[in-house]
Amino acid sequence: MIFRWMYDRMLRWAAHRHAPIYLGLVSFSESSFFPIPPDVMLAPMVLARRQQAWWLAGLTTITSVLGGIAGYLIGKFLFDEFGQAIIDFYHAQAGFERVKLWFHEYGVMVVFVAGFSPIPYKLFTVASGVLGLAFVPFAAASVVGRGMRFYLVSGLLYWGGQPFEEFLRRRIDILGWGVVGLAAIAYLLLR
Repeated sequence: MIFRWMYDRMLRWAAHRHAPIYLGLVSFSESSFFPIPPDVMLAPMVLARRQQAWWLAGLTTITSVLGGIAGYLIGKFLFDEFGQAIIDFYHAQAGFERVKLWFHEYGVMVVFVAGFSPIPYKLFTVASGVLGLAFVPFAAASVVGRGMRFYLVSGLLYWGGQPFEEFLRRRIDILGWGVVGLAAIAYLLLR
């Protein structure tokens, strides 16, 4: 029931007149240091404002990529001052080391995959700067990966409409605990 309560609250917040500003702030900060993905706000906002689905997906993509650029700059210029503190805060040093290995093996494709998947994107933005990944390919992979993810979420909710909202509401607790389980598995794999 905890996820249903949170879902209902998010739907109320999604209708607030300043909700797009909050979505942009969450999206920006998640790409460099904040733990909560913007999908948590984007989904209920699209349900509450279906006519703005594509605008909200664009806003989320742009602010997420700008946050990713901030993460890149933290990694490139401020890693010792801030980047390492972010990694330490999340106890993600082992995951960060693994991300660095993936960069050496797969290059910029890792940024695209991280941008689209639920893997913590912030690790990849900071690592991109630390490793000196070329900025233009980093930004391009971020735009494509993040854009695909947020437009997919918005599209599913836009076209699913009311029936999808009802389905989601009935199963939100199962889905919520499933996401928690997947996050725990991802954490264990990245350790």
